[in-house]
Amino acid sequence: QVQLVESGGGSVQAGGSLRLSCAASGSTVSTCMGWFRQAPGKEREGVANIYTTGEYIYFADSVKGRFTISQDNAKNTVYLQMNNLKPEDTAMYYCARKDPFSHCSINFKQNEFRYWGQGAQVTVSS
Repeated sequence: QVQLVESGGGSVQAGGSLRLSCAASGSTVSTCMGWFRQAPGKEREGVANIYTTGEYIYFADSVKGRFTISQDNAKNTVYLQMNNLKPEDTAMYYCARKDPFSHCSINFKQNEFRYWGQGAQVTVSS
């Protein structure tokens, strides 16, 4: 059974940085892992995803140039580095993982991600 555990959320002022981590257990097979977020009153949206070999990296337009995504296969962990944070980045951030050997796409189709973490809150104050 695959389990995903996020960490690293918190509160920062606008312009600050945070790094989210997503530790996966139960599988080390290559696949697509993604980060999503949901702000209060809004639908969940894709932020970034990465194939666990480091290829096929995609970002939502709203975070391009500010967020980076990376993986550490030795730790089976994916990171989301968030820089120059804005109040509109405030949301619950979720890590997700597809079935084995599933590629990433720019469309961030949520129904293609089978496994989800519990979420990490990110709050950015102005």
